Amino acid sequence: MHLRLAIAALTWCIPTALVPAADLVLRGGKIVTVDPQFRIVQAMAVHDGRIVALGTDEQIAPQIDQQTQIVDLDGRMVLPGLIDSHVHPTGASQYEADHEIPPMETIDDVLSYVRARAAVVPKGEWIVLQQVFITRLREQRFPTRAELDSVAPEHPVWFRTGPDGSANSLALAENGIDRAFAAKHPDQVAVDPASGEPSGVIRRSSSIFKTRSDKSRKSLSQDERDDRLVELLEDYNRWGITGIIDRNCSDSARAQYARLLEANRLTTRVRLSRSLSPGDDLTQIDQRLDEITADPLFKQPDPRLGVIGVKVFEDGGMLTGSAYFTRPWGTSTIYGIVDSRYRGMQFIDDDRLEQLVRRCASRGLAFTAHCQGDAAVEALVDAYARVDQEIPIGPTRSSITHSSFMSPKAIAGAAKLGVGVDLQPAWLYLDARTLVAQFGSERLTHFIPLRSLFAAGVVAGGGSDHMQKIGSLRSVNPYNPFLGMWVAVTRTARWHDEPIHREQALTREQMIRFYTINNAWLMRAEDEIGSLEVGKRADFVVVDRDLLRCSDDEIRDALVESTWLDGRPVYQSQP
Repeated sequence: MHLRLAIAALTWCIPTALVPAADLVLRGGKIVTVDPQFRIVQAMAVHDGRIVALGTDEQIAPQIDQQTQIVDLDGRMVLPGLIDSHVHPTGASQYEADHEIPPMETIDDVLSYVRARAAVVPKGEWIVLQQVFITRLREQRFPTRAELDSVAPEHPVWFRTGPDGSANSLALAENGIDRAFAAKHPDQVAVDPASGEPSGVIRRSSSIFKTRSDKSRKSLSQDERDDRLVELLEDYNRWGITGIIDRNCSDSARAQYARLLEANRLTTRVRLSRSLSPGDDLTQIDQRLDEITADPLFKQPDPRLGVIGVKVFEDGGMLTGSAYFTRPWGTSTIYGIVDSRYRGMQFIDDDRLEQLVRRCASRGLAFTAHCQGDAAVEALVDAYARVDQEIPIGPTRSSITHSSFMSPKAIAGAAKLGVGVDLQPAWLYLDARTLVAQFGSERLTHFIPLRSLFAAGVVAGGGSDHMQKIGSLRSVNPYNPFLGMWVAVTRTARWHDEPIHREQALTREQMIRFYTINNAWLMRAEDEIGSLEVGKRADFVVVDRDLLRCSDDEIRDALVESTWLDGRPVYQSQP
């Protein structure tokens, strides 16, 4: 480490004969290093996949010989390779293998899709539509049981959005969910206030509601699954993404990444938060954690693939009506909430959460939990604080996943403990209109509180929670990093007139750190990637505009001209 810094000092001043001739030189550009000083230089030299010199064109010129590839930037901007702190690529890449899922912005769009599926799916087979969030429908509500019945009377139908969803009559009947069942499960089964009959809306559905697979759907071979994952990773490259964290990686997904690594088909650096079932017996949990820590990809990660820790789910969803809050949700026609005392759902109690954190920290695993509501976030920060008295949490790179609603107390606690956060700014754009309608503006003061996190010194990283479809804007959720940057700077919400607490917006410099060095920290890889410094890997992206000076609205329309990993192009735009 000290040698790399010493070489850096030399090459920032005067390139010397000690620096090898470059394989690649970029010159005549605006190269944003994202180093601690956020220095910007004209030129960069790369040898054997690593950066060997940075400076002016004149300073880098001695590193050029007859074999050097030269890229004349003509003033274009270069950024470190962009990183997404939260994706689910293996499932997302397979989602439309059977048929294309059209975009849906209204209840009519949903019903049209179900009607079309009912025409081709055999009667009695299930129709399941996943992750069309009610916050993104103009009507801002679940489709009703009756509406789903009207378009598919002979099929069980499940409109699933995360842990919650809406079912039609056949789906409820197959699961034995009737008026008596609803009375015994009031927190999970919503009812019509007048009749007491189930409305179709079910919370935390996995514990009481099961579906059957549609036997008519296409089944992919292993090679086909791998090809589709490669297609998705290449689209990540198209948008400048050179690193990702898979947040809930199963055994089969880990094996799939390993196959691509062995075949030299991984075009992004991948770090894995392994899946963990928090309700298992503690002996089973210990066995699972021992297996994860015994994984060679945890002990000594490959530069392109490694394991960093585990992920669990602490509460439900803000998009679906089950996030765990300190204050009640309030009755709601949007979410089908009739109990004025309802605060959402905490999936893991405080004692078990602390046990899980302690077991992971003692093994050096980065722990994280899905936390949407402020009460869930505070519960996790408190668990970290209790464990930190015995085992330092900061060195584990543990984090809070989503942390959409926070409090000043939680932000201060995360800063003190050295806990990172993984946030999804596109949710502000897509969902804040509905959240304002439900909660009012005041409760959104610390919704995706980016400026407060940066000011407190919390390492906050930008992610997408990409779950389905290939395509940076058509995906659920959109993984276009420039959309995320634009939202982080403007706090703009779709179908809403005013920015959402503009005081929480990031500066341009912070916006870039949010998708580069901060996410490298969450990947446990900031010594190798995330900034353009001497000795680091040459992961970078050439963009078509100056993101530090362009207008706010131009940020979201930025295009990538080329993406490089280890000094080699993994994407180049067509002229």
